[in-house]
Parts: sequence; C-alpha cells; structure tokens
Amino acid sequence: MAKLPVSVDKLIQDFGPHKNYTPKDGFEGTHEPDKLVKTHCCFCGMQCGIQLKVKDNTIAGFEPWMEFPFNEGRLCPKGVQRYLQNNHPDRIMEPLQRVEGKGFEPIDWDTAMGRTVDEIKRIQGKYGNDAFAMLSGVSLTNEKSYMIGKFARVALKTANLDYNGRLCMVSAGAGNKKAFGLDRISNSWADLKHAEVIIIAGTNVSETFPTLTHYIWQARDNGAKLIVVDPRVTPIARTADLHLPVKPGTDSALFGAILKILVDNDWLDHDFIENHTSGFDQAIDAVKDFDLDWAEAKTGVPQEKIMQAATMWGKAKTSFLLHARGIEHHTKGVDNVLSCINIVLATGRIGKPYCGYGTITGQGNGQGGREHGHKCDQLPGNRDITNPEHRKYIADVWGIEESEMPGKGLSAYELVEAIHRGEVKGLITICFNPLVSLPNNNFVREALEKLEYFVAIDFFLNETARHADVILASSLHEEEEGTVTTAEGRVVKINAAITPPNNARRDGEIIMDLAKRLGAGDKFNYENSEAIFNELRVASKGGTADYFGITYEKIEKNMGVFWPCPSEDHPGTPRLWEDKKFRTPDGKAHFNPVPWKESSEVVDKEYPVVLTTGRVVSQYLSGTQTRRIGKLVDQYPEPLLEIHPKLAYHYGIKERELVKVVTRRGEAEFPAQLVETIREDTVFIPYHWGGKQSANQLTIGTLDPISKIPEFKVCACKLVPTKKWAGPANESPAYQSF
Repeated sequence: MAKLPVSVDKLIQDFGPHKNYTPKDGFEGTHEPDKLVKTHCCFCGMQCGIQLKVKDNTIAGFEPWMEFPFNEGRLCPKGVQRYLQNNHPDRIMEPLQRVEGKGFEPIDWDTAMGRTVDEIKRIQGKYGNDAFAMLSGVSLTNEKSYMIGKFARVALKTANLDYNGRLCMVSAGAGNKKAFGLDRISNSWADLKHAEVIIIAGTNVSETFPTLTHYIWQARDNGAKLIVVDPRVTPIARTADLHLPVKPGTDSALFGAILKILVDNDWLDHDFIENHTSGFDQAIDAVKDFDLDWAEAKTGVPQEKIMQAATMWGKAKTSFLLHARGIEHHTKGVDNVLSCINIVLATGRIGKPYCGYGTITGQGNGQGGREHGHKCDQLPGNRDITNPEHRKYIADVWGIEESEMPGKGLSAYELVEAIHRGEVKGLITICFNPLVSLPNNNFVREALEKLEYFVAIDFFLNETARHADVILASSLHEEEEGTVTTAEGRVVKINAAITPPNNARRDGEIIMDLAKRLGAGDKFNYENSEAIFNELRVASKGGTADYFGITYEKIEKNMGVFWPCPSEDHPGTPRLWEDKKFRTPDGKAHFNPVPWKESSEVVDKEYPVVLTTGRVVSQYLSGTQTRRIGKLVDQYPEPLLEIHPKLAYHYGIKERELVKVVTRRGEAEFPAQLVETIREDTVFIPYHWGGKQSANQLTIGTLDPISKIPEFKVCACKLVPTKKWAGPANESPAYQSF
C-alpha cells in the first residue's frame, strides 16, 4: 500500500521560503534584482503576500513578505514556485488564428481584433445579441471582473455572461444571502486561532490552503478541539480530535442530525434565536426524524461520533465552522450550506469575538470575483440584475438607460448546453478552461466544436483554447495592476512587476479595445486600473458588497481593507454582525428548513461505487499554470485513483495497475493508489488534468436548482481492472505533456 504522493509538511520544508542567492566570485551583482515588488500570490483565495524579484523585466525569484499580516512570509509549494511559469516556452506572445490542417499561426492585433468584432456583429445581427456569450474567471482582479461585467452588458449587449466561480463558491453565496443577506465570511482569520471548537467540512485545508493551517495550529496550541468532516482522511483530518468520514452527498443529513441533538439537549442560545433570528421552528421541524440510527445509516458515520461532534459543538463557548467545495459541489449544495448555518445560528455563535462561520474561497479572487458583476444574475456590489432599483442605479453609473441593460442570462454549464442546442453561436472566454473544469466534458467538447466563432483570451494554449478560432495573447497576474479580495474579505493590492512580453497585451487593454471597436469606447475610456477601481467603488456604494470607502492609498497604507467599507473615514469591517443587524429584509438571520434529499445519481448494482473529485497540494484548478512548473509536476505528475485496499482486493486491483473507471458519461483509465485514507465505498480522482486523464469526463452535469453549481463531488461509477501496470510515474503521458 502506497503513501500519499507527497508529505505536505515535507513540501513546505523543502520549498520555502528560500534564502537569498549569493553569487559566486567574479559575478558580483549579476544576480541582484533591479527591484522587489510587493504583491500577492496568483493562486487560491488566501492571496498570500509575496515579493517578486525583477531583473531586466523578468521575474527572477521571490522573497518572503514578512510584514503582510495574513501569511507573515509563509508560502505553500505553489506560492514558492508560482513565478516559474513566467518564462515558460508555451507563453503566447502574439495573437494566433487557427488554420484548418495547420494548427495556429501568428496574426497581427488589428486583424485579430477586427475579425473578432466582425464575427460578433455578424452572429448578433443574424441570431440576436444573446447568441454571443462570454465566460470569465475569478483569478482576475476586481477591476477586470467589474469591467468584464460592464463590457458584456454595455458593449457586447448580451445577457449570457457567467464565470468559473459558478464551479466554486456559488452554493455558499446563495446560502449566505438566504441566511444573512450578505455573502462573506463572518470574521477575519485572527478570530479562528482563539475558537474553542473548529469544524472543517469538505475542505482539504492542508493541501489546498496550506498557509491557513497555521491559524488552525495556533488554535490547537490554545486548546481548541478540531472536527473534520470528509470522506477521506486528509492531512488535516489526521490531526483532528474527531474525524467524521461522511459518505459523499450526505452532509445535510449529518448536520441536520447535529441540529436535532442540539435541540434535544437544549444546547441553544435562546436569547439570540428569539431576538435575532427567524424560521427556527421550521428548521427544527425539518430534522425531527433525523435520529442517530437514521443518520448513521445515511451518512456512514458511526452514531457515537455524530453524538460526540454535537456535544463538542454544543458545549463550547466559542466556535468556528468552515466549509468549501466538498459540501458545495452538489445538486443540494445550498441545502448543505444552510444545514451548517443552522447549527451556527442555533448556538448564537456569530457576530462576536472568536465565533465565526464561512466558506473558504478556492480561486485567487473567488471572493471579489463574485461581487462585482460577471455573474449571469449579478451587478456590481453584489446587486441583483433582476431588481429594478439595482438595475437603475448601475445603469446611471454606466451612463446608459436601464432599458438597454440585458437581463439575467444563463449560468456556465447552462451556456454550454445552449451552445450544444445551437442557441448560442459565438463565445469569448477569459481566464477559464471549461474543457477541463466543467463536468461531462465530452459533452463540453462537442459544444465547442459547434460554435461558429470562438475567441479565447489567454496566456497559455489551454485545452479549451485549442478549439478557438482566434487567441488573444494576454497578461499574467504580475503584469497588470489591480486589487483582489481574499477569502477573509480583505481587499489587497496587486502591483504590476513587469510588462507583458513581446506582443502580448494586458487583459484590460484587450477588453477596452474590443469595447471601442464595438462602438462603446466612451464607456471604457479608463486611464489606468485605479480609474476602473474608482468607478467600481461608486458602483458598489450602498450594495451589500460596499467598497466605496476603499482606495488604493488606503489599501497600501493598511496592507488591505475589509469590506464593507462605506466611507473613506471608515476603518473596514473585519468582523461582521457585531450589531446583530443582518442584511435581510427583516434584519434578522434566517434559519432555513433542510429536509433530506438524495443526490442526483446514487449507486446501484451496475454502478456500485461512489466517485468523488478534488485537488492535490501541487496543482491548481485546471492545471494550466501549475502543470507548467516542473517541480510541482514532479510532486504529483499524473491523476491517481485513490482506492481503499479492501475495495481494491475485492476487484483484484494492485498498486500502480491501471483501472478503468466507468460512469454513464464516459470512461477513463487511472493508475491505482491504494490508501487507507478513504472510505471503502468511495474512490477519489483529482481533476487538474485534461484529455484522456480528465476526471471530468466522468462527472455529471446536473445542477443545484438555486446556485446552478454542478454535482462534482458524487456520481456512481464501476471499476474495471485492466491488469496492465501503469509504469513509473515519470513515464506517464501527464508527466511529459508540457
């Protein structure tokens, strides 16, 4: 039986932070950087502070930024090596056009932009404005997220804009809005280290957010008890006081049972419930039959462990509950989130020191990117595009008539379905690789091939861009100034360290040029990123995500500012709800009833095993960047099928043998990795690879009815041993793909 591919602690020890390089005699000063630029990592929602070393307009290395208050110089393996992608030979240096039978050939910018605008006009003239769509990403800055939302509605004039945050935090966002009227984690991480009990549900913190583990260790040092809810014994679960190995798709049953135990034992904050919440009776009625026998049968968690978790939570004075994609990537993702919120509200542990709740945002600007307008149903400031007052306010900011603004469009996967049906004919993507990221990606590939025109804005030729007609060479994170919002709600500054190489252009310049050519140049006449941010401030004013009081100067002076920040003399809001004035219509926090529902696909005789997916420490999202960094590839060179030895024995599967995993969507082969750190009825595959090694060939495209998030975390599969040895990892196709 093999161990995990890499020890997280060993990675951190091996790769960071490094000492300064000392040049050899005879080369004095050769390796001294021209400048150090304080900025932030391009990966994950932690947005750790980092200093980039610049030499001759090239990123030559990094230094820890010890003063930045979140990570204090600490970086994970991805953060330490994130700069290594800059000089990769795959970098797209100029616009490209696809020539049938020949691949891609360089073209000049005027030709690329002219052809794109001509195709937009042709398609919209023939089929209507909504026949041309746009898919964006939340690794972009707030400024670019805001500008893309405005571009789609004002210049492209389409309702069909969505973003890859649809694959991440939208279930949490919908749940937060239903319960609190506002979508943000309730506290800064500083409160986490003082909580008595911490629940971490569906988040592999040690591998996906390694720098956050420092706060958990501090809490443990202070005596905190840690409860981890996950079908796998992840690195953080190995250190937990209590691990609840929940069957994928049954989180709401688990948390509903805990709520029932809290009620049965009167571990409740009656004053908080009576004076500051609504809907309590309906919530407890929905779980009245969730007894321990039922909960154990549904979740696979022994009832004594469920009771122990409820007791630890119920008797604590302070607590923190965190979750991520593990409970959100479901057709009942919003229900799962609300079931977590219900136990927080029942014990009244929110809006006061050392008591918090929230989701951990996975992408670089997952928080800010879901606040300022490039969602299909959203306008800046987290406003609702279907609300007449919200529409009128933003239309006035943009200088257009409210009637000119398109309405609510299709979500990301719904857009792909519309392309497949022939209703959407043209597409722009930026910072999004749906052919790897979306479920049932053979269906996605068929849709891309049906487009009449597809333009991708990117800096590497990712799997999706290979289907584009034109590729517009764009900028990396460190090549354009802006802001992002961290997972704790802190708005921080991204400083441009270098300029794009050769004939590549900044993302913002590309969008403004397209807007001008589409006849909306007067609405996109920004001198710089700060000018965009200042317009964003006004657009967000009075919204639930209010940035009006945040300025570039204020961010840099304070190393970040927490929103909401309604005025320039306001200090920002690290801890929400201290005044108990929630942003719901009645001013109260809302309990929500969460009755039991099955997942969209359950195991049966033909497909008897549960398949779940997730991330690994050395890779990030669709792998477009991290699969081009050698040492990160060395650490995890290919997707592996994690399988329990007992399940492997049942099928006669041995270590490193190829196993065919079959679902109702497709099939793919993966080397087996036998581990005791997973449930015996479940297998796990990381999703960072494309092509024949993509886990998302297998996943299902059913959506949560509220958040429209796909059900990545549970589908039924069968395992077919091939009796073929996969060979050494460093000989695998994935290892040699870049």
